[in-house]
Amino acid sequence: MSSLIIVVSGPGGVGKSTIVEALVRRDDRLWLSRSWTTRERRPGEAEDAYVFVTREQFQQRIANNGFLEWTEFIGNMYGTPNPEAPIGRDIVLEIEVDGASQVKKMHPDAVLLFVLPPTREEQRARLQGRGDVEQKVEQRLQKAEDEEPIGKAIADFVLINDDLSATIDEMLELINAVRAKRA
Repeated sequence: MSSLIIVVSGPGGVGKSTIVEALVRRDDRLWLSRSWTTRERRPGEAEDAYVFVTREQFQQRIANNGFLEWTEFIGNMYGTPNPEAPIGRDIVLEIEVDGASQVKKMHPDAVLLFVLPPTREEQRARLQGRGDVEQKVEQRLQKAEDEEPIGKAIADFVLINDDLSATIDEMLELINAVRAKRA
């Protein structure tokens, strides 16, 4: 049986990284594919949150067809290397809406879990709380307005992250239901 591809997507500040880290910790059948980015690491951000690379390294990987998907977002490049999950593990991708759309086109059976913030004000507070400068906060909020209709349209499931623990529990239930259906 091939690996299930689980895409966790949503606008910046909805808690994708926190959710994905918890999913992988709680379900040993999940394997996280680390995305590459050309952006600088945020203060306090884990060194392995992304594979942080130069624009030249990123473009070389593009030239070598080394990405499943990639996009440019607010001046930085983000991409998912072609994943090679360990045997018996399902792949988790934490990516932006453009990337999620690319993955769904190539792998229609991928499961897209689209996460929304409870309110735009809460999203703003989360973005500011993680250290984004005000200009980036405004750009991400505007991008969220543009992305959300697209994300909702292509998603298999839409979740509102207003209670982190409940959101993670719901995602694990959805993943297990999809696994059971495909078994």
